[in-house]
Amino acid sequence: MTNTLNFEKACQILSCGDLVVMPTETVYGLAADATQGMAVAKIYELKSRPSFNPLIIHVDTLDHAQQWGVFSEEALKVAEEFWHCNLSPLTVVVPIKKDTLLSSLVTAGLESVAIRVPSHPVALSLLKIYQRPLAAPSANRSTHISPTTARAVQKSFGRQTPFLLEGGACTIGLESTILDLTTKDPTVLRPGATTVEMLESILQKPVRYTTDKAIKAPGMMKRHYAPNLSLRLNCLQPEKDEAFLGFGDQGTRKPDLNLSAKSDLKEAAANLFSMMLALDRAPFRGIAVAPIPFYGIGVALNDRLVRAATPSDPLPLGDALHPQA
Repeated sequence: MTNTLNFEKACQILSCGDLVVMPTETVYGLAADATQGMAVAKIYELKSRPSFNPLIIHVDTLDHAQQWGVFSEEALKVAEEFWHCNLSPLTVVVPIKKDTLLSSLVTAGLESVAIRVPSHPVALSLLKIYQRPLAAPSANRSTHISPTTARAVQKSFGRQTPFLLEGGACTIGLESTILDLTTKDPTVLRPGATTVEMLESILQKPVRYTTDKAIKAPGMMKRHYAPNLSLRLNCLQPEKDEAFLGFGDQGTRKPDLNLSAKSDLKEAAANLFSMMLALDRAPFRGIAVAPIPFYGIGVALNDRLVRAATPSDPLPLGDALHPQA
């Protein structure tokens, strides 16, 4: 288990401008001090991440978040609800504060910033001790499967793996919902475990999905979260040489792995990345995935699967969720 000495070493590494891997409730994150441009540049270098793809900053409290972003009444309402009351992973995109010390690499030159408070005890402990915001995208090569265990991080980066704070398997298993509050209507840029229905119940107004092709937040690249093998979706009859990733009792053959034998979408979300990674190997020549329902967290599951199965161009979320359009 992570101890005080681990946190002290992690803080020393971060203050010196180097990277640390930290667990969150969603996925493991590759963290750098968000105020140090050279440190943030190391994230892009290690991940081979496009520099126009902005990063989320992580802080320990809503009060701390307000040092870096301008929070409207709506932003304060959802942040208080999902960061401190009924915990659920949520990133809010708000206008950036003037004269901020954040590196411009974090925001990719935009006038907004994406901020969240994670709920994982190890991440929170590190943030409380360090007391500076951490830019922390998923700890894996860009476009590849996001890591939900320390072992998956090490498999992705190999000998280049930075200092790693162990925190067990991630409980959510999908990246946070990203809610843009810089526009007239609250807009989900990336779906996650905090669903549109949950957001609408707090805001008491409609929340829409983005149809904008501009990349304003992480996870909006058309190809993202992708295995090395080809991925086919909505399959009930996998090919002979394909691994079959099941959901419930669907399909013409027994799945090699089942996201949830009892058709539980939350269980499926927690298993998605780790099971995709486990099947991404010989002797399989592709991965066939059973249909996933389009409701609740199933919207986020389908978003990740569509992006894992498509070519690499920017894609608006509405198109990702309705690829036939």
